[in-house]
Amino acid sequence: QVQLVESGGGSVQAGGSLRLSCAASGYTDFGSTDCVGWFRQAPGKEREGVATIDGDGITNYADSVRGRFYTSKDNVKNTLFLQMNSLQPEDTAMYYCAVRRLSRCYVFISNPRAFPYWGQGTQVTVSS
Repeated sequence: QVQLVESGGGSVQAGGSLRLSCAASGYTDFGSTDCVGWFRQAPGKEREGVATIDGDGITNYADSVRGRFYTSKDNVKNTLFLQMNSLQPEDTAMYYCAVRRLSRCYVFISNPRAFPYWGQGTQVTVSS
């Protein structure tokens, strides 16, 4: 049973940084053959893709975060990371990690329903 637990959220002022982590458990070879990603959902808005990373490390980012956010993973420690820099109030949302097993990411960043496994989320709040 795949389990994902996010951490690292919090409240920061605009221009600040946060680093989110997503710890995976319940199976081995985390991320080595999977598409793993970050999504976010603000109140009253649909869930949107933030970043994805393939088993071979190829990344994809939403236009709104490209150049500010960076995702990486540690397949040995079964952990996914999201480094968020130059945070803006519009980045305020609940952030989730998700896994699509045995798959490349392709354009799944735009399709949250393609990911069967989700964490509970961690809140990020950016004040102006």
